[in-house]
Amino acid sequence: MLKTIIGCEEWLSLEDIKIPAIKARVDSGAKTSAIQASNIKRVTRNGEAWVTFDVNPIQDNLSLNVSCESKVIDTRIIRSSSGESQKRYVIKTKLKLGSDEFEIELNLADRDGMEYRMLLGREAIINRYLVDASKSFVLSDNLDGEIIKKYNYLIKQSSGLKLGLLASNKDLYSNKRLIEAAEARGHKIEFLNIQHCYMKLDAQKPEVRFRGGKILDDLDAVIPRIRPSMTFYGCALLRQFDSIGTYCLNSSFSISQSRDKLFSSQLFSINGINIPITGFAKSPLETKDLIDMVGGSPLIVKLLESAQGKGVVSAETNKAAESVINAFKSLQANILVQEFIKEAEGKDIRCFIVDGKVVASIIRQANKGEFRSNIHQGGKARKVKINSEEKKLAIKAAKIFKLDVAGVDIIRSNKGPLLLEVNSSPGLEGIESITGKDIANEIILAIEKKLKFSS
Repeated sequence: MLKTIIGCEEWLSLEDIKIPAIKARVDSGAKTSAIQASNIKRVTRNGEAWVTFDVNPIQDNLSLNVSCESKVIDTRIIRSSSGESQKRYVIKTKLKLGSDEFEIELNLADRDGMEYRMLLGREAIINRYLVDASKSFVLSDNLDGEIIKKYNYLIKQSSGLKLGLLASNKDLYSNKRLIEAAEARGHKIEFLNIQHCYMKLDAQKPEVRFRGGKILDDLDAVIPRIRPSMTFYGCALLRQFDSIGTYCLNSSFSISQSRDKLFSSQLFSINGINIPITGFAKSPLETKDLIDMVGGSPLIVKLLESAQGKGVVSAETNKAAESVINAFKSLQANILVQEFIKEAEGKDIRCFIVDGKVVASIIRQANKGEFRSNIHQGGKARKVKINSEEKKLAIKAAKIFKLDVAGVDIIRSNKGPLLLEVNSSPGLEGIESITGKDIANEIILAIEKKLKFSS
């Protein structure tokens, strides 16, 4: 019997569970086919076991969510390629690939970080297909550019709400996700490159204009995603938007305060928030006492303008610490000197705050030989459940700056949780991919709440 050739990836549909298109990786190494599912719940109907679950069929778009249900045919222990075992429900559903239609078994993988939303296993392809690993979409059209059209029924009709995303790079994951989330809620959102915005300062009629003279006077809200190098101008634009009555998610005042590491540390101390012992001095003559003041080496030296782990150095000995500190000072750089928390073992916790609540948290682990746990520096991360003390600390830290959206970094020490810093433009990619939570949607919902908007 002559078998049909298929590629290593194909678009297919699962109409029984209302999925008109999903890109699957053809994986002959996996016995059963699998689909990435969340919010999996077992229910009983007429004495039979059923399961309800959600699927985000488009990779990296958590805002498009399909609610599914199916009868359970089995429950199995499935071992993933990483060696992790997981108990999964198995369902049956009709699959359509090209002109072929047939029934397959599909296990529900509540596992974050799958490269594809679906894997097509060997039970589905045996005796039907041969796989050519050098090809893609042999039996299906490549829908990458137009997949959203298949899911138009999930997108709400225009709400009338107009949003602006004030940032520098439209292609960054966080910015793309916020645009997707706003559009999924039916809102019109416009990307506003900070460098292409300018303002008219006038007591009678202040204005913000965008490339070519477009007056931005009809936006209901602005979402700021201001990179550190654009803080001064970005905050000036936010003040201007505020002056014309546009709501700004995170104000210029909140952002500028949180970006000043020295002021932040002073503010934390004033408000009784525990931080690693921190020192600041201008004169090189005080270097030795500065080192002793924070408990000696090893210690951390931070540039006040550092971000994503850049401009942060560890010094293992007092001599090394003196050299690093004095080198920075010779360059007229402002630095903080901070005690090293050995028991943290290179780990810190990122808590994502939206509207006064911790909506997600991950624990980040530095690579071996590295003390910075930032994902941008190669650190690894996983979901973590924080305790009540850590939750209160994170919420209080964001509240001090009056930030509606914030990434709060804390570490665990022998003295309890210590606050490291508060980020006013936290990235979404790492925390969404690790937790599987639609944080972009939480941000859009927070804007709706502030504007008293009801859909």
